[in-house]
Amino acid sequence: MDRIKDRLAQLRKEADDAVERAEKAEGEIKKLQQDILSKDQNIQSLSHRLATAEDQLEKTEDKLKDAKHVHDEHETSKTTNEALQRKIQLLEEELDSAEKNLKETVERLRQMDLKAEHFERQVHTLEQERDQWEKKYEEAHTKYQESKKELDDLVATMQDL
Repeated sequence: MDRIKDRLAQLRKEADDAVERAEKAEGEIKKLQQDILSKDQNIQSLSHRLATAEDQLEKTEDKLKDAKHVHDEHETSKTTNEALQRKIQLLEEELDSAEKNLKETVERLRQMDLKAEHFERQVHTLEQERDQWEKKYEEAHTKYQESKKELDDLVATMQDL
């Protein structure tokens, strides 16, 4: 009888431990899912910044083309020429800066994609672990139910004696 009680206590402890581990795993999954959501929002933000930088790059390139065209048309005027050269230089610096920003943004986006893939793999692994723990919990619960039924049957048999 004591062995059965000890066994039941052991099964209850195992079941409680399994539930605790499952809850812990679920908490970690939720945390990782929030991290992924945060990373996705960051990716969207960076994508928007990239699109804006590309638009600025196109505008800057258009401004540069316009400035060069104006320069060719007004070559006769030295003052106009110098002013346009300064404008061209500024636009080229803007273009260089925009290209640099674009490269940095693309690199950050690539890194974020890699991180997102890594977190997706981690989530998948944790989900598999959670499924395994749930299966173990169900098996332990079934064993517990069977043991309880056997104990009840044994008690009933002993009372009949």
